[in-house]
Amino acid sequence: MARWVLHVDLDQFIAAVEVLRRPELRGRPVVVGGDGDPAKRGVVSTASYEARAYGVHSGLPLRTAVRRCPDAVFLPVDRDRYEAVSHQVMQTLKGLGLVVEVLGWDEAFLAVDGDDPEAVAEEIRDRVRAATGLECSVGIGRNKLQAKLATGFGKPAGVFRITGETWFEVLGDRPADALWGIGAKTAKRLKGLGIATVGELAAADPGALAEEMGPTIGPWLVLLAQGRDNSPVSDAPYVPRSCGRETTYQHDLDDWEDVRREVSRLARWVAGDVADDGRDVARVIVKVRYAPFITQTHGRTLGTPTVGPDRIEEAALAALDGFTGRRPVRLLGVRAEFAR
Repeated sequence: MARWVLHVDLDQFIAAVEVLRRPELRGRPVVVGGDGDPAKRGVVSTASYEARAYGVHSGLPLRTAVRRCPDAVFLPVDRDRYEAVSHQVMQTLKGLGLVVEVLGWDEAFLAVDGDDPEAVAEEIRDRVRAATGLECSVGIGRNKLQAKLATGFGKPAGVFRITGETWFEVLGDRPADALWGIGAKTAKRLKGLGIATVGELAAADPGALAEEMGPTIGPWLVLLAQGRDNSPVSDAPYVPRSCGRETTYQHDLDDWEDVRREVSRLARWVAGDVADDGRDVARVIVKVRYAPFITQTHGRTLGTPTVGPDRIEEAALAALDGFTGRRPVRLLGVRAEFAR
């Protein structure tokens, strides 16, 4: 009996949840982010397909989004509602009696045995729709990597299969950053080495790439481009590796004494979260977004892991000292990375 991995991805999840409770918005461009006021600072959490057609996407400043799509309906983020609907979806998936690995609010992997994974995929879509009214796309592969990438070809509300036999036919000529795990910076480095496509990366010499990208990353990139992935589908509870807090300010912080006070406040806030979690912190990262939208980070590794708020705050302020620019600041964040 064949073993398959299915990747379930809810289509435009947050926007779709909002449309479910506001049916009059169906077919209209919908943007969810911040407190729903595009005149204020904040970023897009998600956008409906109708809004995406105007170039609105996750992470885009709300002020830019309203310029690109002035007729869009802007709504505030309702985290509790999304978590409740997500829980309902995941319980529906678990009701199939399969191993389900939850990735977040709107994604999950499932391990499936059988000769007709498409039939299981259609059953998943039917069950999710019946339980929640939401549509989902399902990618099918022999491993998690193949399934994850297949989902993009099935959107919206479809099913698509990628296996080792069709991998290069589907992906070979696509840019390297089409792969799950390769971002724009890595793709740029690869391009500088004369590697632009998935096919070219798959044919690269792992040893040569190890010298350029690192002994672990280099060979891993080649395996990735070949569609190989041995990671199992696991239903073990997700354990976050870090926790953080950040704030976008409606008015830039011009005085860096104010910046220090805000970093201290955020660090104490994070320390409270850490205390609730119960795990020691090994490293503290501070994020600064200058006006208009340039983001930098600096971190400080603790000598010994701790949950102490004083030491977390001290590490955050030490990391802040790594920023040499004293330009106006629009966003600050503090993140604590847990000891392994």
